[in-house]
Amino acid sequence: MTTTTMSREFLKELGIQAQNSGVYAGGWVASPAGEELVSYSPADEDPIASLRMPGMADYDKAVESARETFLRWRMVPAPVRGEYVRRIGNELREHKAALGRLVSLEMGKILTEGEGEVQEAIDIADFATGLSRQLYGKVIQSERPHHRMGEQWHPLGPVGIITAFNFPAAVWAWNAMIAAVCGDTMIWKPSPHAPLTAIAIQNLVNKVMEDSEFPGVFNLVCGGTEIGQAMSKDKRLPLISFTGSSAVGRHVGRDVADRYGKSILELGGNNAVVVMDDANLDNALRAVVFGAVGTAGQRCTSTRRVFLHESIADDFTQRMLKVYPTINIGDPLDKATLMGPLVTQQAVMKYESAVERARSEGAEILCGGKARTGKGHFVEPTIVKARNDMAIVQEETFAPIVYLIPFRDLDEVLALHNDVPQGLSSAIFTESIQTAETFLSHRGSDCGIANVNIGTSGAEIGGAFGGEKETGGGREAGSDSWKAYMRRQTNTINWGKDMPLAQGVEFDV
Repeated sequence: MTTTTMSREFLKELGIQAQNSGVYAGGWVASPAGEELVSYSPADEDPIASLRMPGMADYDKAVESARETFLRWRMVPAPVRGEYVRRIGNELREHKAALGRLVSLEMGKILTEGEGEVQEAIDIADFATGLSRQLYGKVIQSERPHHRMGEQWHPLGPVGIITAFNFPAAVWAWNAMIAAVCGDTMIWKPSPHAPLTAIAIQNLVNKVMEDSEFPGVFNLVCGGTEIGQAMSKDKRLPLISFTGSSAVGRHVGRDVADRYGKSILELGGNNAVVVMDDANLDNALRAVVFGAVGTAGQRCTSTRRVFLHESIADDFTQRMLKVYPTINIGDPLDKATLMGPLVTQQAVMKYESAVERARSEGAEILCGGKARTGKGHFVEPTIVKARNDMAIVQEETFAPIVYLIPFRDLDEVLALHNDVPQGLSSAIFTESIQTAETFLSHRGSDCGIANVNIGTSGAEIGGAFGGEKETGGGREAGSDSWKAYMRRQTNTINWGKDMPLAQGVEFDV
C-alpha cells in the first residue's frame, strides 16, 4: 500500500478533501479565482489532493477580513485572547498523530519529525497562553517632579506570515500563536509545496474560532509568488514575517522597508559544528549525523560544515563513514526510516549540481553524492572533504551534504567558522570550560544560536529563534520576540500643579 493510499485513512479527520479551497477570509471562499494546485507526495510522486488558489480579489477578501476583525480583536483582554490560543493548542494535541502524518506525507520528513513539529506548535501555543498575562511594560524614572513615565505595548495590526515548506506547521505557530495573544490578526501564505498541511491547520483553528465573534483572526491564502509579492508591498500589513531563502528574503525586506513596514526575516543558514580534540566523539557524531541527515538536510539549522581538530579528524571521519551506509532511506511514514526524500525534483537537481561543483572546486566526495533512481525524490547523504573558502561551501545547499574541514587550534577555527555570509546556528563539542566560554564570547560564534555539546539542529521554543548577517536578523518563538508583533508607546503623566520642561528648559510665556 503506497503512502498516498495510507493517507486516505486520516485525511478526513483533518478536513482534507479531493479538492479544497485555498482561501479562508473569515470563512472558506467557495470558488477562489486562481489556478488549481495539486499537492504531491515527494516519496512516491503520487497526488494527495488539490486546491484552488486565490486570485487577487480573494487575497483582498482575506486582508479585509483581518483588518475588520483587528479593530475588535485588539480590544479583547490579552488573557482572553490567550484562552482562544489555549484551545487551539488542545485541538493540535487531539489531532497530533494525523497532522504529523500529513506533514511527513506532504513534505517528506520522517514520521517522528512530523509529529515532533506538531508538538512544537503545541508547545508554542502553551507558551503564548502564558505570555498573554505577561505583556509587560516598564516604569521609567522621570527627571521632572510629580511626573510618571512608562511604556506600554499595543497590538500592531494584521500580520502577514509567509512560511517555507520544511516546517509547514511549526513556523506558522511561532508567529500566529504569539501574534494572536498580542492582539494581532493575520494572513498566512504557506509554501505551495505544503498547502494541505496549512488547510488542515486552518480547519483545526476553525473549530475554536468559527463559533466565536472572531472568525477572521486567522486567515489563509494558499497562493504563489504573486500573492507573496503583494503581501510584501501591502501597506495594510504593518508586519511581514518571512521564512525562506536569503535571496528571496532580500527582496521581501526591501519591499517592506520601502513602505516603512516591519519585517521578521528568517533566512538561510550555513551552520557548523566544531569538534575539538577533547570532545566526546560519540555525542558529537550523533549530533552531526542528525544535523546533516535529519529532514534530508532541509532545515535552516541543518549542519552544513563540520570543523575537525586535526588530531581527531581521521578518527571522526571514519566514524561518519561507518554510520552513513546504515542510514535507512525511504518512505517517511515507515518508522524504520531515518531519511526521507527531498521535497521536489528541482531540489534533487540542486543537490546534484552542488556535488558536481564541489568536485570541480577540488573537494573530495567521501560518501554518497548520487540521486536514487525510481519514484520519489531520494538522494544519498553525502560527506565531502573540503576547504571553507570554496565557493560551494560558502553557500547553503538545502540537501544532506556535509563538508568536513580540518583545523589546528581554536583561533583558526573561530575565524573559519565565522567566514561565511550566513549566521544562524552553531555548535562546539569540548570538555573545556575555557574553550566553551570562548565560543560563546564576543570573539566566538557570530551566529544567533550558539550551542555547547549539542548540535545545530533542534531548537526549543523557549528561546528566541533567528540569526545574523544574511540570515536576516529576525527573531521568532520564545524570549521577548513578542515585541516584534506589537508597537511600543512611551507615556508621561504630569500629576502636579506645575509644568516643568525636560532638560531644565525655561520657556515662560
